[in-house]
Amino acid sequence: MRQLLLRVFLLAAGFGWAISAYGVFSSWDAAVSQLQGLGAAGIPHDPMLDYWLRMAAGAFTGIGVFLLILAVNPRRFASVVPLVGLFLVAEGLVLLVHGLRLGLAPLPFYVDVTFCLLTGIGIWLLRTEACGNAGKSA
Repeated sequence: MRQLLLRVFLLAAGFGWAISAYGVFSSWDAAVSQLQGLGAAGIPHDPMLDYWLRMAAGAFTGIGVFLLILAVNPRRFASVVPLVGLFLVAEGLVLLVHGLRLGLAPLPFYVDVTFCLLTGIGIWLLRTEACGNAGKSA
């Protein structure tokens, strides 16, 4: 049961990051429309911003695909699972600190922070399931 729960956390994290593939393939106008729907102000087209959007979306998609691969067989990648949990917690804390510093509106800020912290803590707490060592600390 705990192994299944670990996979659920990894799948959720994977899909949450891989959704960024939209930003890789969408038009600039469609991407800006989505960003404005999430609370961004008007963003004029700038070739460098367009490039950075694709770079960030590609990196986020890669993280998502990596997490989905881990979810398929966490035991095969047992040494990486704890690091993934820590990465997600660290990312959640970065988002929290800077979201508060910038005075961001609750949505999507709270959702992003909660998503990273929840999946990261869940993966961290279940990390021993990837090793097949339930109940042992790593």
